[in-house]
Amino acid sequence: MIGQIATGGGQAVVWIAVIAVAFLVPYALVFAETGAAFPQEGGPYVWVEVAFGRPAAVLTTMFYWVTNPVWLGGSLVFVAAGAWDGFVLPLGSGTVADYAFKLVFIWAAILTAVVSLRRGKWITTAGAGAKVLALALFTGTAVAYGIQHGFRGLQGTGFSPTGVGFLALVPVLLFAFVGFEAPNAAGDEMIAPQRDVPVAIGVSGAIATCCYLLPVLAILSAAPPGRVTGVGGFMDAARLVFGIYGDRRGPLLTFVAVLFVVALLTQGSAWMIVADRMQAMAAADGGFFSRGLGAFHPRLGTPVRMNLLSGVTATVFMAAAMHLARGDASAVFGVVLTVAITTLLLSYLAVVPSLLALRLRHREVPRPYRVPFGTLGFTVATLLVYAWIVLGSWVALFPGTLEQLFGIPYDFRAVWGVSRLTFEAFTLGTVVLLLVIAAAGYLTQRMRTQSQDDEREARPAR
Repeated sequence: MIGQIATGGGQAVVWIAVIAVAFLVPYALVFAETGAAFPQEGGPYVWVEVAFGRPAAVLTTMFYWVTNPVWLGGSLVFVAAGAWDGFVLPLGSGTVADYAFKLVFIWAAILTAVVSLRRGKWITTAGAGAKVLALALFTGTAVAYGIQHGFRGLQGTGFSPTGVGFLALVPVLLFAFVGFEAPNAAGDEMIAPQRDVPVAIGVSGAIATCCYLLPVLAILSAAPPGRVTGVGGFMDAARLVFGIYGDRRGPLLTFVAVLFVVALLTQGSAWMIVADRMQAMAAADGGFFSRGLGAFHPRLGTPVRMNLLSGVTATVFMAAAMHLARGDASAVFGVVLTVAITTLLLSYLAVVPSLLALRLRHREVPRPYRVPFGTLGFTVATLLVYAWIVLGSWVALFPGTLEQLFGIPYDFRAVWGVSRLTFEAFTLGTVVLLLVIAAAGYLTQRMRTQSQDDEREARPAR
């Protein structure tokens, strides 16, 4: 994400700050209040079901859940393989070693989600520590590099915000900042969710802003203009600034690359822990093919069947992405990341309005934390967040259309590395496929339940 954001140049820093204030703050406020008031297991699935009914909740959860195997199998695994190939051990592209690494990466993330939350949370926490350590080491080194060689990268970087830069960055930045409702997916497994959820959201939001803003500035200060790419931006910049360490550069780069891969793997598994629980709740509630998919393992306490389904889905997307752009890793990364951005943002089109519906219809529910200025403050914050989500969803699903509307030049193939037809076939095709699967899963379970009810009614009374 940091590399992808840094491709926007100096104005990326400006837009990070703008969206952190205009989106992240109201987003954190409304989700902190709702999460503390409705801390039930399943989080957003429960909120949308209570507000708008089961069909809406099923569709929302489907988009929310599938984002993560798509992201794991189509984006994270490519960045991890690129870092491992360049700084640890050579893998090649499309080789047996390349496929083996990606399969191990995906299923290690899945197995981390399968283990009990009591143990699994420490694995993901360790991964978060690895991420912060890698970012801190890189940022500190970039500052030292700038002091020694001058901050030449910033001299040619324009910080003036532009419309084309804004439209290019808004979906990526929204994707970077959403997700603070995630703890509620395991709300019933917390000791004190009503106390802990708002604190977790506040602290995480502050850390997330710093972990994007500071490294992006560091990349821009070190990397020559035009040399930053989404798939390799972070490690390519690290290769440059770590030159100040002389002979120790190689081992330190290998160390940072391992930290980087561990962070990516545990980031994927952390989201699997969340999304698989939500989808399992939908299945157990009769909204996705079979209630058996919603079963939690009696000893591990995790939705193992849903975890395995996520692993299979991630593997399928990995194989599809490998053939999407004939080995062009940057094009693969950009297109598949956009698919993940699209599916996640589309899920918020129902989640965000459900927050306001719960606020207005269920005033009797105790709210340990409240958004400032009461219902008016909550309403304004929710509408502002929703406007951002609508904008990000449109730009992610139909890139270049708003640019054409405002007369901004836009070369689709130059931006994405593939034709619009290929792009829309992959993105719109994924959305349509998910709609079909969600409808089929809901209707299958509904017909099965209706059939069972009919059989019970037809039995003679004893």
